[in-house]
Amino acid sequence: MFSDRLEAKWIDAFCEVFERCAVKRGDTAAILSETQSRALNVQLAELALLRLGAKPFHLVMPTPRNPHPVPVRSTGASTALGRSAPVVSALGQAGFVVDCTLEGLMHAPETPEILKAGARILVISNEHPEALERMRPDGALEARVRAAAKMLRASQRMSVTSAAGTDLAVDMAGAATVGVWGWTDRAGTLAHWPGGIVVSFPKAGAVNGTLLLDRGDVNLTFKRYLQDQIRLTLEQDYVTRIDGEGADAAMMRSYLAAWGDREAYAVSHVGFGLNPKARYEALAMYDRRDTNGTELRAVAGNFLFSTGANEFAGRYTAGHFDLPVMRTTIMVDGTVVVRDGTLQDVFG
Repeated sequence: MFSDRLEAKWIDAFCEVFERCAVKRGDTAAILSETQSRALNVQLAELALLRLGAKPFHLVMPTPRNPHPVPVRSTGASTALGRSAPVVSALGQAGFVVDCTLEGLMHAPETPEILKAGARILVISNEHPEALERMRPDGALEARVRAAAKMLRASQRMSVTSAAGTDLAVDMAGAATVGVWGWTDRAGTLAHWPGGIVVSFPKAGAVNGTLLLDRGDVNLTFKRYLQDQIRLTLEQDYVTRIDGEGADAAMMRSYLAAWGDREAYAVSHVGFGLNPKARYEALAMYDRRDTNGTELRAVAGNFLFSTGANEFAGRYTAGHFDLPVMRTTIMVDGTVVVRDGTLQDVFG
């Protein structure tokens, strides 16, 4: 990959995003990281905040031991804070938190308390800054994501089909929907950069049917484009069959079984990408240590299907798959929002 040298253009990009987060001269800002965080992004955050006249301070936590039987990737639920009351208090009082932990605070158990104290959190995904620079957010993306989130919050049904064999039905009644466009300027809210995603967490028993993962679809937990088809059968939210030949299906079966936890087989969230800057081929352009795959989640027109924890359905587990599925047709209450993998012009 690139030499880990500070570049002025990357400081510029961080400044641009922090300005959208309403960071002003004199503001206090916490930079949260852990000992295994990407040092380059931590340094860029500090320099950008100083350039804007803010008053940053660092909170650095030891990267905790992995207690699980398999490697854990891209959960959005960092355990670095360790429920430390002084750390949670400091973050809550900071006003603005730049989250550079490996997994991010989106689903961390301490996050509600930090937000309730009035802080706003920007999760900087564990990407190389070259990707972050390309994925700087803009006002048009915010409007598109807001419109998509508004539609899903009012919807009753989502259907997902494909020529390859996907036929999935999602009951959207009562689902919790989140739209992320890449920044937040409101107290008590969290966003992640890169953005351009809308996802819904359905109520229990809401997802049924068949999801066909085709060649070229993506398993972001493994940071891998699929080489062979995998057919997932879903009944009342749970993956009950994993059919397929080759390494992709074998690794999925093995990884899920290793948790020894039925909830690892359940649906976490469903949604789609809305960011025209996000590139499908990006996963092939970076070393695995240089990408967290957030860009693939945001590719315009992908169907983002995830297994694992869904607190809105009362399910908790550390097992997690994020699976951007290409070339599907997504219909929301009779409106086609994605046709054969192409985002339709329904969100402005």
